[in-house]
Amino acid sequence: MEYKAVIFDMDGTLLDTLADLADAMNRTLADRGFPTHPVASFRYFVGNGAAMIVTRTLPPEKRNDNKLISECLKVFLEEYHRNWNRKTRIYDGVPELLDVLTEKGIPMAVFTNKPQEFAELCIQEFLSRWRFEAVFGQREGHPIKPDPTVPREIAGSLGISPQECLYLGDSGTDMKTAVNARMLPVGALWGFRPENELRESGAVQIISRPMELPNLLS
Repeated sequence: MEYKAVIFDMDGTLLDTLADLADAMNRTLADRGFPTHPVASFRYFVGNGAAMIVTRTLPPEKRNDNKLISECLKVFLEEYHRNWNRKTRIYDGVPELLDVLTEKGIPMAVFTNKPQEFAELCIQEFLSRWRFEAVFGQREGHPIKPDPTVPREIAGSLGISPQECLYLGDSGTDMKTAVNARMLPVGALWGFRPENELRESGAVQIISRPMELPNLLS
């Protein structure tokens, strides 16, 4: 199979955003008098949208309190807006990968569960050297991963079938998204989640370095 486009996850795949997300959420928790969490724990809190980060980090007895979740989500987003780019960095090898895909004329897009505003900010700050045909994050009225609607729409806008797209991500949610969309699920081992989660969620290919990706295109 020859793959004609690549769709990327963002957090844990293109960018290491973990520390800035953790700092913003921990400030939100501390302001409420709730326990905070080590940065490493956020590897399992992120990936399913901002509201889920809040829910997962609250004390267990508070995770069904929708009013509290809504209030904390508002504060978390405000905190993250102030500090979203302090510690975030592009992963080693990603610039070289994007250069190669650009040289080969492979269309690239991003589909992330990060709120749309922050997805666009991250593109502008860290990834503006490269052209992405579409950048879709969490948007009101649109389904988030692992729903396949958005990646299928991206493929359609590129004039290719979903089966001709490769989806690269670092989590089980990403792999399920690719499976649901009938794209090739490729797991990134440099991200937030372990290999077993990727494989159990449907990863067909696993790569440990970004520059291994071009070898999978044909």
